[in-house]
Amino acid sequence: MNWKMTLLSLILSSGAANAQNAQTDCKELPGISVENMDLNVKPGTDFYQYACGGWRKANPLTAEYAEFGTFDQLIENNNKQQQELIRELIEKKSVPGSLEDQIARLYLSAMDSTARNQAGWQPIRPYMEKITGCKNKKELMTQVAQMQRLGMPAFFYFFIGADVKNSSMNLVQLYQGGICLGEREYYLDEDEATKKVREAYQKYMKELLNYCGYEKEADRMVADVMRIETRLAKASYSATQQRDPEANYHKMAFSDLVKDYPGIDWTEYFRIIGMENIAEINVSQPEAIHEVETVLQEEDLNSLKSFMLWKLIDSSTSYLDDAMRQISFSFYGKVMSGSEQDRPRWKKALGIVESNLGEGMGRLYVERYFPQAAKDRMVNLIKNLQTALGERIREQEWMSESTKEAALDKLNAFHVKVGYPDKWRDYSNLKIGDNLFENIINCSEFEIQNTIKEKFNKPVDTDEWHMTPQTVNAYYNPTTNEICFPAGILQYPFFDMNNDDAFNYGAIGVVIGHEMTHGFDDKGRQFDKNGNLTDWWTPEDGKRFEERAAVMKNYFNQIEVLPGLKANGELTLGENLADHGGIKVAMLALQKAMQEKPLTNKEGFTPEQRFFLAYANLWGANIREEQIRKQTKSDPHSLPEWRVNGALPHIDAWYKAFGITDKDAMFQPEDKRLKLW
Repeated sequence: MNWKMTLLSLILSSGAANAQNAQTDCKELPGISVENMDLNVKPGTDFYQYACGGWRKANPLTAEYAEFGTFDQLIENNNKQQQELIRELIEKKSVPGSLEDQIARLYLSAMDSTARNQAGWQPIRPYMEKITGCKNKKELMTQVAQMQRLGMPAFFYFFIGADVKNSSMNLVQLYQGGICLGEREYYLDEDEATKKVREAYQKYMKELLNYCGYEKEADRMVADVMRIETRLAKASYSATQQRDPEANYHKMAFSDLVKDYPGIDWTEYFRIIGMENIAEINVSQPEAIHEVETVLQEEDLNSLKSFMLWKLIDSSTSYLDDAMRQISFSFYGKVMSGSEQDRPRWKKALGIVESNLGEGMGRLYVERYFPQAAKDRMVNLIKNLQTALGERIREQEWMSESTKEAALDKLNAFHVKVGYPDKWRDYSNLKIGDNLFENIINCSEFEIQNTIKEKFNKPVDTDEWHMTPQTVNAYYNPTTNEICFPAGILQYPFFDMNNDDAFNYGAIGVVIGHEMTHGFDDKGRQFDKNGNLTDWWTPEDGKRFEERAAVMKNYFNQIEVLPGLKANGELTLGENLADHGGIKVAMLALQKAMQEKPLTNKEGFTPEQRFFLAYANLWGANIREEQIRKQTKSDPHSLPEWRVNGALPHIDAWYKAFGITDKDAMFQPEDKRLKLW
């Protein structure tokens, strides 16, 4: 269930890490481990294997993982740290109702498999009966709204977020939904692998419906759900289309929503949710919402009930008995991703805590694991990267002076967040007891009502964090023009104060540059320094940008990630441009730093070579074929291998550092390389 629709589709993220190893003194270590490399491979033949081959061999996939990389290594360490914190909370028996007590109780309720197995699927019976008891479609839509108020999915989502053309104010927004497979292609593509996924999905539905007492109706219900979800999928925007902010902006008066989308009683729907007197609303994907109207009109009541019952059952599997969880994992884990074994119970319990009390958990985490020295070092690194990106912008001959000036204004206006929020979320009104399903309902309703209280008809809070402090990641948010680096980003192999600048600029420096460059990628460049969706480029500069960016798009479109399956250069364009810009900006910053403090060769590698090795080591990973297919259909980030082997052939400094020539397999002629930053 864990619905929480504070949609982050505008937020552009890269991976990152955690601060335990940060020290106040830099020992100037190289940060490069030859054991992680495969020196039998030439750097110009396969740099990914050359830099990460040893690590990949030493870290084979276990049954639990569909993909395991350096990120996952850090998350494992992070999870153990948080588990220890929670154990301490349980042992000391915190004050009832306190944040510490809420965290401990939620975790314990998730760990109590005995109680959940005794209850089986019965906790959702009252909600099932409310659906089956509806006498007409009007009553069903009332139930849809009541369920969405409690965090359960339905035909579409709503959220409250920044108005992209008036970024200082929040706006109520509708967003497509209703398809459990996530991406429309899973319903529409006709390749054998995708058809097998659809077949497995229908078998999964039938098995779970049978388990929940619908043996006689299961076949009909599966057909109903598959038909409705396929209809919704056809009308949905693809992952690539969802990246276009202008195409997903259809702001209108609420009265126009009522008039133009008459198939739904919007006034009653939002009244039940908890919002009345809505003045304006954004219908992100009009075609998808219109199709919901058509579905509601054309499908019979029993079919619509089947759809809603399935949404309830499918979204509840993580919070009920082990049998339901196992049925769900057999599809989502094994079929969709290729995992062979579910996560251990304690990891699932911790995941529930992080999903529902994440910022509260983060508050405890940073008190224990995040030193001030790490934050100070990050702030300095960010300033250095900002300076370097400014220089790159000034040097671009393809940009006019007016566009350069606007770009520099935007760069200088970046809102930088490091470590953790200045103001912590208040969970005091959230009730946590001993029953996991009831806790999830309470958490979901609390999240939705808290969002309404803090955002409905309110200005955007620019101090809000969209990731928890312990998250192993980082992001750029165009509507607030902010770059955010949670405490979870400061740990080897991303950052280590014991290592020298060649390492840190190649690792965390590229991550910083990546997030900054997002402000000027194919999507981020459409937002001005105040976070408004507006065209601040001259027409000529905009055209030149698109022509240059097309080089990277076309290059990735030719990469075959599996036999017969190519990368999606358009979907991944923003992340690929950010990788490119991050590498170039971080290399420039390193060169400037070495002018003041020269670096010597270490471990047999020059500073420039260590820079690229540090970058490549961020993406060391092993991954299953199923996960490759899934990510290629849905993920705006390129696969780990191609964030190295697809990015570096466009970096002139990489050729120079390793002596790459036209005799090497990865060689790309200079006139075919991306020339952007």
